[in-house]
Amino acid sequence: MLSPTLKFLRVVVHILAGTLLVLLRFPSLDRPERARRVTRWATQLLAMLAVRVRVRGELPAAGGALVAANHVSWLDIHLLHSLLPARFISKAEVRNWPVFGRFAEASGTVFLVREKKADAMRVNQLMAEHLREGDCLALFPEGTTSDGRGVLPFFPSLFQPAVEAKTAVWPVFIRYRNGDGSLCIEAAYYAQINLGESLRKILKLKEIHAEVTFLPPIASEGLTRRELARSTEEAIRAAMG
Repeated sequence: MLSPTLKFLRVVVHILAGTLLVLLRFPSLDRPERARRVTRWATQLLAMLAVRVRVRGELPAAGGALVAANHVSWLDIHLLHSLLPARFISKAEVRNWPVFGRFAEASGTVFLVREKKADAMRVNQLMAEHLREGDCLALFPEGTTSDGRGVLPFFPSLFQPAVEAKTAVWPVFIRYRNGDGSLCIEAAYYAQINLGESLRKILKLKEIHAEVTFLPPIASEGLTRRELARSTEEAIRAAMG
């Protein structure tokens, strides 16, 4: 097991390499190749942080799909990036995060200014276009993170594009455990903790077991966005048990 300091140095080098990749290589790459590079980078980051990933269920097939997951940690984004070539829907503040913001933007993230109703309309239109074009989109409908012990109520507004594009929604349940099977609260990024503090907690852990469960897709045809959000939330709550 590497010490937290050595793990931190490896992560810093990896982040710098990712920054150079985004700045120097991404402008000349097409979207599929960018997605492959992001998947590889995210997989390597998780390995450096000793995150062991276990996947259950079937991943979305090719074609438009909306992935909706519960939100526990900043690790969630990298977990899903390591498994799917997905565009994320994220709050606008993420764009200003050091390094990760640039990486998110380069990987095709759609940023939403949550305080502006007009921006929500813009993002919904853009999401519907991406879904019709066959893209996979991913979002965290709780709107914030939790400590992983429960699921917060889902906001229905960003489910509207799936209704308009007649695209299925794939509920995804994410949970972090310690080696003994107990819930890993240290992996959670919530309350007043900042990114640096969260990273320090994670670096001190021997390992984290991340469980990613892809639940059966929910057809959007005939449902309103509220019904679709409620069905997705109920599916994830049921998986949590």
